[in-house]
Amino acid sequence: MSDATARIERVALVSPYALSVPGGVQTQVRAMARSLSGRGYDVTVCSPGVVDEELVAEGVAHAAVGAVVSLPANGSRAPITFSPRAVRAFRSIAATLRAGVVHVHEPFAPVAAYGILRDHRRPIVATFHRGGGGPAYRIGRPVIARLSSSLDVVVAVSERAAATIEAGSSLRPEVLFNGIDLAAVDAAAPWPTTAPTVLFVGRHEERKGLGVLLEAMSALEMPIECWIVGKGPLTDSLRQRFASDARLRWIGACGDDETRARMRGADVLCVPSLGGESFGLVPLEGMAARTAVVASDIDGYREATAGHATLVAPSDPSALAAALRAAIERPAPARVLDAARAHAASWSVDALMDRYVELYAEATRRFGERRAVG
Repeated sequence: MSDATARIERVALVSPYALSVPGGVQTQVRAMARSLSGRGYDVTVCSPGVVDEELVAEGVAHAAVGAVVSLPANGSRAPITFSPRAVRAFRSIAATLRAGVVHVHEPFAPVAAYGILRDHRRPIVATFHRGGGGPAYRIGRPVIARLSSSLDVVVAVSERAAATIEAGSSLRPEVLFNGIDLAAVDAAAPWPTTAPTVLFVGRHEERKGLGVLLEAMSALEMPIECWIVGKGPLTDSLRQRFASDARLRWIGACGDDETRARMRGADVLCVPSLGGESFGLVPLEGMAARTAVVASDIDGYREATAGHATLVAPSDPSALAAALRAAIERPAPARVLDAARAHAASWSVDALMDRYVELYAEATRRFGERRAVG
């Protein structure tokens, strides 16, 4: 361990999104917090909303400050805050983080990290998740230009996310990935089933493609079940529209442990997103659980699954139905599922955090050089 790494004792993980709302960034922040805590770091998570009691019970401090508002973003809705109190609270935590590094996710999303970036009192690592620019980057260009100078190390979770932030700023990130909590997946006991089962996990909004899956189910005249995990703005309308299909099991929002158990118990994980996904974390989690994966053929999923999942054109219920039928009628042999699991294992959160620990040391070095000349 280098001297720079040895001096790092504390890490603040900042999420602009409320942890109580399911999302890829939130999942990563929780997994990173657990991995760092397990390595002996003193970890504090900063986010709007309410405290994640499960994280706190595991020894991770959680500063949850600021009322949450739902803001349209990239085909979804982002649970952010505009609270000045949150900005002040998180800035204060960062300023007093002795021997520490601040790791900010989506740093330009309003407004959790703005005070931290303006002050730049501690080394800062930034991770960008978003794939696809849109008007936010054009409108926010002056803010981005001002805040980006405070970033000591810049990372993107995929090539698409890197291209997005490069197009919207002068930043050139290192490309890493989102990590899977393999130990948690392995610890989950497979959820019992009574029939061949298809699983959907995600927010019930147009971008996630649940409506496409339900149309595909209507075309599948097979004695199967479909577990639908999550909720969202389309839940009620979709339940009403497909109320006659008794094979649908509307599970609602559930905890990480139950979700992983259902992944291990299902025969097929279906990820029918229409677009806007910079990385394929959910497909990788299914592969880690040794579950067959049928997903949309979009950049983020293609990059992550690398030939270990069945990919179909997005927004095509007929193609999706055919792929699901094939996956159920001709289950993948163990060697195929094992190969998919081995691929997913290379994307573990522990492997990811090995690299981030090195980047924390690099950020500390660069921050020290800035201070020396500043």
